[in-house]
Amino acid sequence: MARVRVHQHVNPLSPYYRQEPSPVDPAAVFADPRRPLLLDIGCARGRFLLRMAEAEAEWNYLGVEIREPLVDEANRLAAEAGLTNLHYTFCNAMLWLGNLLELIPDSALQMVTIQFPDPWFKKRHAKRRMVNAELVDAVVSKLADGGRIFVQTDIEFLAEEMFELFRADERLMEMVIDANPFPAMTEREKAVEDKALPVYRAMWQKPATSSSSLS
Repeated sequence: MARVRVHQHVNPLSPYYRQEPSPVDPAAVFADPRRPLLLDIGCARGRFLLRMAEAEAEWNYLGVEIREPLVDEANRLAAEAGLTNLHYTFCNAMLWLGNLLELIPDSALQMVTIQFPDPWFKKRHAKRRMVNAELVDAVVSKLADGGRIFVQTDIEFLAEEMFELFRADERLMEMVIDANPFPAMTEREKAVEDKALPVYRAMWQKPATSSSSLS
């Protein structure tokens, strides 16, 4: 099947993208909803999660993406691969992430990734950037004790902006990180590293006495 073509950017503040999503029910989308969950926000074509679902099959994976045709294509590929631990959903995360995650048990969300979100370079478009204070609060509120948040981008000013938002949350502890900790990369990460360009990365943990972790 031909690669799905969509606009690289969509305005998250336009009326169509303001519609409230139905909460994701883990029991309806995963074969075993008791597994720990990795949430990838802004998953684009979802290839990172596709590789992760194959490489680390003891986890569930939920991809959130604002471009609906990419969600449909990603779910088709997951179904063709027989991956019952992987699901993608259409949602404007900057507005509705908290609503989307209502049915996810707090103990399940063990890892959150935000990778190379649209930078919206122009100052007048800054309000369209996905990572805002509301998204950070939604993520941290739902994150399991001991859960982690991994953020990366190749845009320096965007890295500083996102990192400061997470650093401002007193429920998190920043971790030392100098490389991608996963056995898979996004398409954007691979393209940037192939050009030997810098990638800015950070990770936080919600402190706890014990936690589940990716191998």
